[in-house]
Amino acid sequence: GLMFFCILFSYTILRDTKDVLMITAPKSGAEVIPFIKTYVNLPTAIGFTAVYSKLCDKLDQKNVFYACTVPFLLFFALFATSIYPNIGFLHPHAFVDAIASHLPAGFSAPLAIVRNWSYAIFYVMAEMWGSVVTSLLFWGFANEVTTVDEAKKYYPLFGMGANVALIFSGQYVKWVSMMRENLAPGIDPWGVSLKYLMGAVVASGGLMLSTFAWMQKNVLTDPNCVDQEKRAQKQKKKRVKMGLRESAKFLMKSPYIRDLATLVISYGMCINIVEVSWKAKLKQAYPDPNAYSSFMGNFSSATGAVTLVMMLLGRSIFQKFGWRKAALVTPTMIGVTGLGFFALNIFAPTFVPVAAALGTTPLMLAVLVGAAQNILSKSSKYSLFDPCKEMAYIPLDQDSKTKGKAAVDVIGNPLGKSGGSLIQQALIFGVGSLAVATPYLAAILGVLIFFWFKAANSLAGQFEEAMEME
Repeated sequence: GLMFFCILFSYTILRDTKDVLMITAPKSGAEVIPFIKTYVNLPTAIGFTAVYSKLCDKLDQKNVFYACTVPFLLFFALFATSIYPNIGFLHPHAFVDAIASHLPAGFSAPLAIVRNWSYAIFYVMAEMWGSVVTSLLFWGFANEVTTVDEAKKYYPLFGMGANVALIFSGQYVKWVSMMRENLAPGIDPWGVSLKYLMGAVVASGGLMLSTFAWMQKNVLTDPNCVDQEKRAQKQKKKRVKMGLRESAKFLMKSPYIRDLATLVISYGMCINIVEVSWKAKLKQAYPDPNAYSSFMGNFSSATGAVTLVMMLLGRSIFQKFGWRKAALVTPTMIGVTGLGFFALNIFAPTFVPVAAALGTTPLMLAVLVGAAQNILSKSSKYSLFDPCKEMAYIPLDQDSKTKGKAAVDVIGNPLGKSGGSLIQQALIFGVGSLAVATPYLAAILGVLIFFWFKAANSLAGQFEEAMEME
């Protein structure tokens, strides 16, 4: 629980910071997100999976955890202390301006990535923290020391402390945003705030690594906590060495892993399709970085509070209705709220009287409905989707667990986001803008939800069968 608290405390700060940096950067905006997720994030994730597969073959799981986590913390410390203070020298604005003068306006988003390349790297490292440290390393470790019966009882509660972290980290981001307003003239406010934010990330990461080391020493060696005979058998088992291509072939032969990947890819595509449109509205409402960051801090705290409630409900849902129904809650939530957000954008003139009656504007109403959509989607993900996904790995053999998990989490997650991004890019080039593409995005969201439901039902049958065989 403490490890998950630290990991999500850091991730919330990183997630809020990456958006503020990239979206409010010079000559940038929300439209860069589809490009960065496709052309920077996805290749990085694929490269990491190849490296991770090699690390798994050469190191034990404990050292793999350290080898993957420490470089992240070093980068975030370096970014705040060395890279950001020198962006005037490092970012090639004049060079990109010269190129931009010879290219159509449609190239402004990819050029913004080149123009603000260090922010783009930070964005990808923050995204990778979510998929590598949270999904792959933490849950992989949790699955190693937990039985299915324990998982059903404790996985929904694992996140209780973690979502208190969302509330704390959201308010910390807001506090840092407000502190910037009181700085003396001539001091770079973002330079100061980044040191505070990244200092908190590194400190939290250090506490997480200390907790992991303590558990390795005191918990995994305790026969009352972990079955030593089973653990020894797992460690003695010869690992099958496979390259990335062989791993992909091995996984694609398994309908079980394929359905798991469909769940992760569907979530990534659905959330990306709605989120980018929402962030475009958010930048219109809050063009100032301080105001944007402050809003995101409150948003993260609200996500944590709602998720805490969902966690309590999640435990009851697992116990009363089982894995299948729990797995269908998240696609239902995203489908209903996502289509509601798009309806508000498509039929905006119809909602003008409603906005006026509420004492706000259609733009702010869209921002708030989009925020509610995002909060409900993320809370159902943390409380139900993630525990469902992790439970599904438990009946698998060790090789499918480690390499299957690496492929599903580290490639599947960015592939989902990149798939959503490619759809948006195609629509932007086809119809001119995200705003005009909204009806098409709503239709695509509906199709994705259908396939998500289909894969979840298929996986539920296989999971129940695998549990009976154990």
